[in-house]
Amino acid sequence: MIETAMSDAEYNQYQRLIYDTCGINFTDNKKQLLMTRLRKRMVALNIISYKKYREYVTHPDHHDEFSQMLNVISTNKTDFFRESVHFEFLKNNVYPRLERKNKIRLWSAASSSGEEAYTWAITILEHLRDAKDKDIKILATDISTKVLAEAEAGVYSEELVRPIPVAQLKKYFYKGHNQWNGYYMVKEQLKELVSFRRLNLMEPFPLKAQFDVILCRNVMIYFDKETRERLVERLARQLTAGGIFIIGNAESLSGIKTSLKYLQPAIYQK
Repeated sequence: MIETAMSDAEYNQYQRLIYDTCGINFTDNKKQLLMTRLRKRMVALNIISYKKYREYVTHPDHHDEFSQMLNVISTNKTDFFRESVHFEFLKNNVYPRLERKNKIRLWSAASSSGEEAYTWAITILEHLRDAKDKDIKILATDISTKVLAEAEAGVYSEELVRPIPVAQLKKYFYKGHNQWNGYYMVKEQLKELVSFRRLNLMEPFPLKAQFDVILCRNVMIYFDKETRERLVERLARQLTAGGIFIIGNAESLSGIKTSLKYLQPAIYQK
């Protein structure tokens, strides 16, 4: 039977491990939350001790399980057209400028299960003139292999696609039938714009590209000030001159040092 309690000393070990690995700050009042999430993997492996599980996931031979642990402790909440004001800003203020470019690179830096990246692809095809004739790529990254697999499959329930306007849903998604009744699948014209890739924002970016726009929304709320400051500057270096950086509406760069220029709430420019 799995332990019903975790010592403060053991929790401190997990806090440091998670913070050092992915920057997520499990505060002292979240021990019960962490225990609940870890139990899912401990049950699967028949490990009853939190200490034994920590030793297991940090063993050099168990990198796959370490990824599984990150999958269960990460919060992955997203929706189609979430915080739609950001996409309105892109449509009105950024896409007209990008129309002068042939090669366009965009990065969804915490893409979760793909709704953000596919929303972006929809708005590009709908509002960027001659989009089909341009070299456009959306890089969509996340630390969780589980949600990346869901994103690549591109299959969403009827409930999840409700925010998508009906005309665009018909245009860019297949409606499921028989055993897939109640589900929708992303069409190739969206999929071919998006590349999904695992990336840990706390590690050096293995990226050569400079991006015209970076969305990094609703992920830094889990980071402390020092981590946010380092991450923002690293992301800023990946932007082209004049590039746009967008964070979540619940987030702010207020109080941290940054080279980015404030444009409006949650939106900045290099």
